[in-house]
Amino acid sequence: MKLLVLFFSFLSISAFAQDYERVDAIISMYPNAFDNPEKLSKFVARDFASEEDKVRAIYTWIIQNIAYDPDEYKQFDYTFTNYRERNEKDEKLRAKIIQRTLQKGVAVCEGYAMLFEKLCELQGIKNYLVRGDIKSNFPDIGRPFKRVHMWNVATINGKPFLFDTTWGAGKYNGKFIKESSYFYFETPPELFIKTHYPDMFEDAFLDGKLSREQFSELPLIIEKNLLPRDIEFPTKGLLFEDEYFDKILFSIKNTNPEIISYSYGTEIISIEEIERETNRIKFNVPLTIGAKTLLVYFDGKPALGYKIN
Repeated sequence: MKLLVLFFSFLSISAFAQDYERVDAIISMYPNAFDNPEKLSKFVARDFASEEDKVRAIYTWIIQNIAYDPDEYKQFDYTFTNYRERNEKDEKLRAKIIQRTLQKGVAVCEGYAMLFEKLCELQGIKNYLVRGDIKSNFPDIGRPFKRVHMWNVATINGKPFLFDTTWGAGKYNGKFIKESSYFYFETPPELFIKTHYPDMFEDAFLDGKLSREQFSELPLIIEKNLLPRDIEFPTKGLLFEDEYFDKILFSIKNTNPEIISYSYGTEIISIEEIERETNRIKFNVPLTIGAKTLLVYFDGKPALGYKIN
């Protein structure tokens, strides 16, 4: 499945949970490859007692030692004649993917997620795989739902949390670029839903409902603390030239960047006039006829992305 590229790579260290300095330091001294998951699991069981620390250790080892390689898709193609045969092959395939991920240090999202699942399982931590769609780049805006990615839910001390070790490991843009991130470790559901939509919506762990179509229509919400409900206008990621005269009005809540700028793919241009209210900013972006994408920056970092028709 696709690895996160371009816009979301600046989401680095998460502030969602406790201080894990000791856990991360111990993991940095582990071997960078293992023959099987049981051997790695013994290290984790030896060094950590709490479920929280064990899951952190598992996540950290994976993002530090596994590189994304799309060629791994070619390694495990298989066919089956009936559902019984499929189930048998699925389990054998899962074991092969996990072992290859550990030994070779490369994987696609299945390898990342299945290894995370297996290591949690060996520690007695309840968890499961989630398949679903993602939104990471301009072509993802407005397209139909696709099961193109895999991530994990793990239950720690009775509470479910969301994890994506694939996106936590780095980014892929023609080649793998290691950029370890904890943004996708125990990510709050209201932030996770900006980029991940599960096949079964209950795995989003949200109180409200967001349909697949609504997810598809969202703009790229790149600024890490910005939520879909904060964007008052334009709420949809696909903009139509004939709906605007000469400018696009933006109204956004719960953020107040000092500098706002925009780009239609080349030059980044600063916006001089910004209306600032108590909990809202308003500004206009001049419409450029013929442009295909619009990227809005807050304080020099990508914040919102739109497609233009």
